[in-house]
Amino acid sequence: MDDEDQLEMIDILSFKSNELKQILSKNNMSEAARQEEILKYLAKQSQSPHFPPINDFKEDLDWFNVTEPLSFEDNLQGKIVVLDFFTYCCINCMHILPDLHSLEQLYSPEDGLVVVGVHSAKFTNEKDSANILSAVQRYNVTHPIVNDPKMSMWRNIGIKCWPTLLVLGPTAKPLLILMGEGHGKLLTDFVKASLTFFNKQNQIKDSSLPLSPSTDLIPASKLKFPGKVEYWKDDKEELIAVSDSGNNRILIVDAITGDVREKIGGTESGFKDGNFENCRFHSPQGIAFQDSNIIYVADTENHAIRRINRAKKSVDTIAGTGKQGNDRNGGSTGTNQAISSPWDICVYKTQDMDMSFHVNESDVEEKIVLLVAMAGSHQIWGIFVDGIIWWKFKRIPPMSCSAIIGNGSEENRNNSYPQNAAFAQPSGITVGKECIYVADSESSSIRKASLLDGKVTAVVGGDRNPLNLFAFGDEDGKAYNAKLQHPLGVAFDINRNQLYVADTYNHKVKVIDPNVNTIITCPIADSSTSEVYQFNEPAGLCLNDNGNTLYVADTNNHCIQMINLQTLRAKTFSLKFSEKRRGSANLEKLKAKKIKVNCIGGSLHLNIVVKLEGNIKLTEGAPQSWKLDSHSKHMLLPSSSGQVDIRTMSFSIDLTLPKREPGTNDKFEIKLQLNACSNNLCYPKSFVLEVPLHFGNIEKSLVGEELVIYLSEKEVRI
Repeated sequence: MDDEDQLEMIDILSFKSNELKQILSKNNMSEAARQEEILKYLAKQSQSPHFPPINDFKEDLDWFNVTEPLSFEDNLQGKIVVLDFFTYCCINCMHILPDLHSLEQLYSPEDGLVVVGVHSAKFTNEKDSANILSAVQRYNVTHPIVNDPKMSMWRNIGIKCWPTLLVLGPTAKPLLILMGEGHGKLLTDFVKASLTFFNKQNQIKDSSLPLSPSTDLIPASKLKFPGKVEYWKDDKEELIAVSDSGNNRILIVDAITGDVREKIGGTESGFKDGNFENCRFHSPQGIAFQDSNIIYVADTENHAIRRINRAKKSVDTIAGTGKQGNDRNGGSTGTNQAISSPWDICVYKTQDMDMSFHVNESDVEEKIVLLVAMAGSHQIWGIFVDGIIWWKFKRIPPMSCSAIIGNGSEENRNNSYPQNAAFAQPSGITVGKECIYVADSESSSIRKASLLDGKVTAVVGGDRNPLNLFAFGDEDGKAYNAKLQHPLGVAFDINRNQLYVADTYNHKVKVIDPNVNTIITCPIADSSTSEVYQFNEPAGLCLNDNGNTLYVADTNNHCIQMINLQTLRAKTFSLKFSEKRRGSANLEKLKAKKIKVNCIGGSLHLNIVVKLEGNIKLTEGAPQSWKLDSHSKHMLLPSSSGQVDIRTMSFSIDLTLPKREPGTNDKFEIKLQLNACSNNLCYPKSFVLEVPLHFGNIEKSLVGEELVIYLSEKEVRI
């Protein structure tokens, strides 16, 4: 074009990149034809005088996943470099991480490809390297990342939005720019062609990089970046559910004792239905109880809504496909409906909006509607579990999934008509009195929507200008005069008509009076020191049944804080993880001969001897334990566990036997854990010894028996 020299470099590159995208978008274009078009583009682009090499990274910046800073003049020379300009709060930035990961699986630095994340913070909190490191660990990012808090590279190049991908050639000349998400296929094809093109010119170097992925020392037996927490109480139990997001699992915890009742999912990510052990989540966030048995989960990175059934010990998917969708309307049912990054979820129980066809309104059961803060599409969705007659008397079938509030634009727009309102990454949701409250994170505001007609109004934070998403800060006050910073969680106290907020990037918990739209900071102190408690990006919260205790998912502190709202003191809620006991059914079982005992009562003295075969020996100092694994409630014994005496290679069990009907059969089981060695090899032996009893008419009241267990390298037998 004639006036190219009058345009900024980034504008020219955007124009040329869009031209290439249009060419490659033609239907029925073969892979070979796509590669040929990209190679033609590269031949022109690499010789264009409009694109000199970009300036290097500034000095004294913090780097992650490398042992030293990277430089275009040094270790990045001779590489195809993909610069990912991102800010870690941005949902769209998160969406492209799978594309980058797939690309890195195809090509390594030795192949000539390097992905570098250039963190260009939107919020003040995001400039802190410690917070970025937490995000790097939370999202399992392993490629190099640099913290550019002053956005110097962003400004020098002229980047305009998050996320932006800039592909550079082996001399740091710009080749392609991709703004937004959804460019995975184009990016992969372009990198493939670029490596081919520059390899032919001998410009690609096969050198390695000083990579050193951030080591996460948080054990899987502890919480790892917990995202949300939810409370439930009925006549039988009092529970909290925790989305242990960094460990890709859901924990069901006794709210009184802290005992972890159920661990649902594995610590590795995946998308799989099944039992509690085999199912898999990927960075789950929101959780909601329908009752003590049914729990719903916003499985964020799987772009799905999952359902936990505690009675069946199972997990299934009720919405979403496992891949990100771009639908802004919905209408399909169940797993036919693709969704985008659900971040929070709540259960709303209501009757049909049109009751005229019911004979007796009091006989009509409440219907279950799941309300979802759909961060990826900037909307509120409804999953109509039971089917319902909804707003404007629309009849909606069971398990239908639809966008109910928000048009999909990323704005802070309030409106009387729900389809004309817009959110900016809704990330927290809770049911109030005839309304829902929403933590709209990217507009740094709390908003509410009527459950009668979907009308959206402001509560606190944000700005009157719906396009201004930079009205953030840390100011208590009223309505728009109050300022928050990327809030992620809300919880409504129905007893006091108050709304609690996790003001995430201000590291605070705040409380709103929705009658007058004012917000104040809760002055929370550490119960052990009386000093101000320092939250670290709290993301979720919930209240107990009487509203006196607030549970807070203190995400970057990897814990749940329990706040006494009467004293405003914080105490870490201690979760008690217990190792899963290996069931006897999974162990080898040895069955002894039946022992006859007296039916009128008496006792049994059982001496068990271990005999070793071959070169095997019991390991000195190692546990050689036995435990009565199961026995009838009628049997009494002075001790239920002990150690094998290595000197005598034996142990004894004494049982007091009750009176039983003649001819009665019973049994007890002994679990043994022996540790043996032979020729510097270890042989742990775990097995169960079953001892059958027969109650009959015999003369002796005291019965003495001896059992011999033979142990070798290959087997255990009696």
